[in-house]
Amino acid sequence: MPLVTATFWVIKILSTTMGETFADYLSVNVGLGPVVTDGLVFVVLAAALVLQASTRRHTPWIYWLSVVLVSISGTQITDFLTDTLGVSLYVSTALFAVLLAVVFTVWYRQEMTLSITAINTPRREAFYWGAILTTFALGTAAGDLSTEALSLGFRNGALIFGGAFLVTLVLWRIEAWQVAAFWAAYILTRPLGAAVGDLLTQDHSLGGLGLGATRTSVLFFAVIVVLVGREQVATTRARRAGAHSADIGGKSGRASLGRPSDLVWAAAGIAAVVGIGGWLSAGATGQTPGSRVAAAGSADSIGGAAGDSTAAGAAKARRVVSPKLGDLSSFAVIIDDVNALTAKGDLAGAKTRIKDLEVAWDAAEAGLKPRSPQDWHALDDAIDGALTALRAGNPTRAQCVAALQTLEKTLNRQQG
Repeated sequence: MPLVTATFWVIKILSTTMGETFADYLSVNVGLGPVVTDGLVFVVLAAALVLQASTRRHTPWIYWLSVVLVSISGTQITDFLTDTLGVSLYVSTALFAVLLAVVFTVWYRQEMTLSITAINTPRREAFYWGAILTTFALGTAAGDLSTEALSLGFRNGALIFGGAFLVTLVLWRIEAWQVAAFWAAYILTRPLGAAVGDLLTQDHSLGGLGLGATRTSVLFFAVIVVLVGREQVATTRARRAGAHSADIGGKSGRASLGRPSDLVWAAAGIAAVVGIGGWLSAGATGQTPGSRVAAAGSADSIGGAAGDSTAAGAAKARRVVSPKLGDLSSFAVIIDDVNALTAKGDLAGAKTRIKDLEVAWDAAEAGLKPRSPQDWHALDDAIDGALTALRAGNPTRAQCVAALQTLEKTLNRQQG
């Protein structure tokens, strides 16, 4: 197990965000879908945990690879319960809280400790990874519940979860609170990382910095690689020098953010994310209105000839604004294109074009959903219905038209 230093917490938060955005990328952008993505992630996670369990010493890159994969899996479990099975976030939050309490109770009765510094047997490590997976699932459910049920949004979520995380770090320094504060902080890093990620990825119109999931993931991945690489080098050098693993990051036996170098590297990681992210955001904001229109026109043309020029022009002129969700015109453009293709009998083209709707809708979820969860779910269900009809093994024009009519009616109802 690693020493819990400032670098540890920075990598943990960044890996949480990158894990979630990468899962969304595989499921939506690549088109694997949630079932294939879940199966693939769980297989790779199992392999990573076997590798982690087989190593007799702490190896930073193996450990953090496992954490990223557990992050994805924990998120996918909660999303499966919520989106596929329709389990309420109140129920899933309570369920995972009880499950985590059970894991901690059994762990403590068996080992008489829950401290990360005492993970020195295979059984304790098994308890540890079971607890880690549950904390990610709980953090996902509790974070989504807070931002959706309370309509916090990602900006307020980042401030609230960030403040709570700092409080736990203060308590973590107190000897009597170290174990409880560590696990509380570990749970909080999940919603905090998601809120920070949404703040960076969401479009400017939704209150974000507009970096997009791809650039944010690449930026976070680069910072993680540098920090984990530094940990790997430091660990290797310490072993060659004959130092005990518990002494690599500072004093053992008490909570510590590490040596001054750990603080410097952690601060450098945060500075890199904020500085590069702000620079990229400023570049996106600096686009002229004309260039944005041109970019939008290019995006709208994805999927081939989307109807004739007259229909396309009319679609682009349509404006759909919801009192609660805001401007939905960009989605309406794609829906009109899909309708036009379906009306002509080009179901293959409509299937290709509706993927743009899926990607755009998924990317805007964090910004739109807290505004009005009920309206968002209604439109989300209608979009899922249209996706299902067009992606059927043997789609029929009548079924696709019916699903798209339902989607169109649902969209029009958003205008009040």
